[in-house]
Amino acid sequence: MDEAATLADVMKDLTRQGFTEQFVPVAGGVRGVQSGRTFRAGQVTITAYHRFEGVSDPDDMSILYALETVSGIRGTLADAFGVYADPLVGAFIGDVAVRRPLPPRASGEALPG
Repeated sequence: MDEAATLADVMKDLTRQGFTEQFVPVAGGVRGVQSGRTFRAGQVTITAYHRFEGVSDPDDMSILYALETVSGIRGTLADAFGVYADPLVGAFIGDVAVRRPLPPRASGEALPG
């Protein structure tokens, strides 16, 4: 996706990639709207995130997280920045691991571990 992509564009793209669940914050975790399942931070990984900045209004800034659960459910969680940010989302995301790709390897180099 290019930098000018909108929140709606990125959500559609993530849906095509299998991030079909919509997560909402609840005390101690997130709940899938479609599945009804609740997950704690240790059961979720952030696979990607996208920040959006308001063109004319700083209050339009938001972030979209692509999440994957230990049970394989993939979905998104959106939040705002600043005074409009949801404290439940901030507390939850602060405890969630971010999946990082392995660093590039030289040709023929063995995998770590």
